[in-house]
Amino acid sequence: MPNNETKSANRCKVLLVEDHPMFRDHLVQLINRDLGMSVCGEADNIRDAMRLVHETKPDIAIVDITLRGSSGLELLKDLKAQDLAVNVLVLSMHDEELYAERALRAGAKGYITKNEASTEVLKAIRCVMKGEVYASKQMTAKLLDRLTQRRTPPELEGLETLADRELEVFQMLGRGRSTREIAQTLGLGESTVETYRARIKEKLHLRSAAELYLRAGQWVRDHGS
Repeated sequence: MPNNETKSANRCKVLLVEDHPMFRDHLVQLINRDLGMSVCGEADNIRDAMRLVHETKPDIAIVDITLRGSSGLELLKDLKAQDLAVNVLVLSMHDEELYAERALRAGAKGYITKNEASTEVLKAIRCVMKGEVYASKQMTAKLLDRLTQRRTPPELEGLETLADRELEVFQMLGRGRSTREIAQTLGLGESTVETYRARIKEKLHLRSAAELYLRAGQWVRDHGS
């Protein structure tokens, strides 16, 4: 009969990249209760996540969009650039209609929101572990509709033109962060953040900083970003 160490060795290794400690603890308990998987590492930022990918060789990484000091989309790009063979499931509070497509383009194998039931989260993990792509029924329908009808929902007009970093700055503005705070959080110069702000205003056809903050704040309130 196999011992506990053998059973543990046969489990799928899961790396958690999530910057909310309480939610991360919930995921650890959820995953470790499953006989087929176990958590092999935890991180809340890109640097630690990349280190753990190299050290633990996870089968799957569960990644949040919002990480300490950066974005999960940047982590996806880094993994892809280094050709690291790890399947990624994005588990986020952010609006899937805007982010799911971006995450899949960046290399994720699935996208699920945090308001889904634990059973659905486990289903998504198992799906991605098998090398399949996971998306909710609602998200699949929306993506197919946009591909076939080439329609953009009114609330997303303009936002789709924003680059990933521009969208990140836009959301931080919506949360009331100043240029200096955004620069410190993202490790950028203030002049670089100002350049992003100018690009966002141009792409969204906004005339002033007040209009930019108003639009960003409304987005955050409507989508919980």
